[in-house]
This record gives sequence, structure tokens and C-alpha cells, in this order.
Amino acid sequence: MKNVPQTIRYVRTSDGIRLAWAEAGTGPVVVKAANWLTHLEYEWESPIWRHWMQFLASNFRYIRHDERGCGMTDRNAGDISLERWVTDLEDVIEAASVKEPLTLLGISQGGAICVAYAAKHPERVSKLILYGGYARGPLKRGDTEKARFYKALVDVLRFGWDEDNPAFRQIFTSRFLPGGTDEQVKWYTDLCRRTTTAEIAGKLFASRSLIDVTDLLSKVRATTLVLHSREDAVVPIEEGHILAAEIPGARFIELDSKNHVLLETEPAWGRFCSEVSHFMGLGVAKDGEDGAFSELSKREREVLTLISEGLGNAEIAGRLSISEKTVRNHVSNVFDKLGVWTRAQAIVFARDHGFGSK
Repeated sequence: MKNVPQTIRYVRTSDGIRLAWAEAGTGPVVVKAANWLTHLEYEWESPIWRHWMQFLASNFRYIRHDERGCGMTDRNAGDISLERWVTDLEDVIEAASVKEPLTLLGISQGGAICVAYAAKHPERVSKLILYGGYARGPLKRGDTEKARFYKALVDVLRFGWDEDNPAFRQIFTSRFLPGGTDEQVKWYTDLCRRTTTAEIAGKLFASRSLIDVTDLLSKVRATTLVLHSREDAVVPIEEGHILAAEIPGARFIELDSKNHVLLETEPAWGRFCSEVSHFMGLGVAKDGEDGAFSELSKREREVLTLISEGLGNAEIAGRLSISEKTVRNHVSNVFDKLGVWTRAQAIVFARDHGFGSK
């Protein structure tokens, strides 16, 4: 990331809040709506977000901001509501002098902000990327038991956030990174305390629970890609299904992960990068193949080619003169490296990303 520096600036909102925003990289404009717990400077070299920055800033003019009450933005949060979050996004886009139709990236609750902005400004948004997003906040999903759990978390945030003992904050962060290392979980737990206060954290968490943009989904005209981790404990995958089903023409990608924030070492991250690159028209190598296949060995490429031809394991074993057990191992490795978990997905992935094309 040293060769892709970021620039941090401020814009004053109509209600007097100094909003910190940053940009890095060149190319097509991708603007990320604010999501929970960010710090423009601190997350730049973090073990949680660093690979996100590297990927996005290396391929796009990547613009993001700390939401009111968090990070480098004023801690005097003022109005905390979906309407205000959309207005803040408008202010950042104007401050960045973005003229051409842009791509919006919505992560988690940022997805709802992007949907609201895209419905309000259809002429400004050409593409929409929603990861781990939702249209309905936890208290709008009709699940009484989970609503009680969410309200209990709000109390934990308000009363345990500023404690020296990180256990209170870990109750929260462990849900975001069940597959994280000790270092990653510690970093995320430290971020909680560094980026905002207990009072604001409680208000932000409570406000998110009341989001509901379901009536706006059908009004989105931007080409949309929805990605969601299959076992996401923070936002159930069903919420991703709703986004993809109700936004006209949206494409849905299910990622094989338990993490709400994808980690660099998991295959799902590679799948995310490949799908986003393909969606944005990037990442196709000179030989016509997507970079997602670069990690495949020669034998794994042969196996994938035969899978794409519709052959079963026994047929592949006979064709390559190897054991069926060896084929199963190669198939498993191919799935892991591509971030898929069925033959059908592998076939579609290979076809859509130019595998084997000349």
C-alpha cells in the first residue's frame, strides 16, 4: 500500500459536523458508504481491512469516510438516522467532485445507505456492490428472540464499551470474526474503543436496528452485485437473498465463509475479489483468463477442464490415469482455491471468468 497513498480531507455537513473522508488510487470511481466501526488512518494498516484497501485502491479511485461519531469524524454525532447517513454520503461525493456515474460499495448496514442513495439518485449510480448487507434492521425482521438478543447487545455496548477489560467488546467482535486469529480479534476489539465512545456506539447500534429500505429496492436501477457469506452470524444470508430478489436484475454470490468481514487468508476473499473484478470489467489476463486461476497447479487445471466438460470423478480418473481418491483431492483443492463448493458453481465460475479461453 505504500505506493498507493491515501489523502484525508474534511467536509462540513449542513448540520455542522466535520466529516472525515479519504481517497486513494486511480481509475473508475468506487465510493463506499460508511459502515460500523471505521477509522480512516488506523484501519489502513490493520490485519482486518488492509487487504480490502489494497484491492480497492489498486484498481479504483476508492473513496470512503468515517461516519459521524466514529474515527476521525466529529464525535459530536448529532442526528443519527438513515436519512442523515444518505445526506452525509451526498456531501462526500460532492466534496470529492465526482461527476461521472459511480459505483457504490455497501458493506453491512452501508448496503441500506447505498440502496437509499441509488433510489434517490438513479442517474448518478451505474453499479452497486453490496456485501453482507441488508434492507431490514434486526428489529424489522419479525424475529422476537433475535430482537431481544440485539437489545441486550446494545446494553452491553453502553455499559461495557469503555471498560479496560476487553471482554465486553469481545462479545461483540467475536460475532464479526469467528474465523479470526487472536491478533485479528484483538485488533478489532481495540478498534472498538479507539473509534468511538460507549454512548455513541449504543446510539449507532440502536439506530441500525430500525433501518428498513425494502420499499426502495424495486426502485434501484443500477446494475447490482450482491455477495454474502453463507454462515454470517451478524447478518443472516436470508437478508442478502432479499436484496438480490427485490433489486431488479441483481446477481447473487454466496461465499463460503463464517466471517462478516472477509479475511485475506480465506478462499472466500479470493472469490470476492474475482467476482468484483469481473463485475467491474477488470482482472482478465492477456491469455483471456481471470487471475483467480493463477494458483491452480497444472493438474488442477486439467481437472477443472474436465469438470467443465461434465465428467464425474471416475471418468476424470480414467482420462488422467490417476486414482479416484487423487481426483477427489484435486477437486477439493480446486474448490478451495476458487472459493466454490459445488461442481455446478465451479463450472459457472470457470465459464464466466474465461477459463480455458484463447
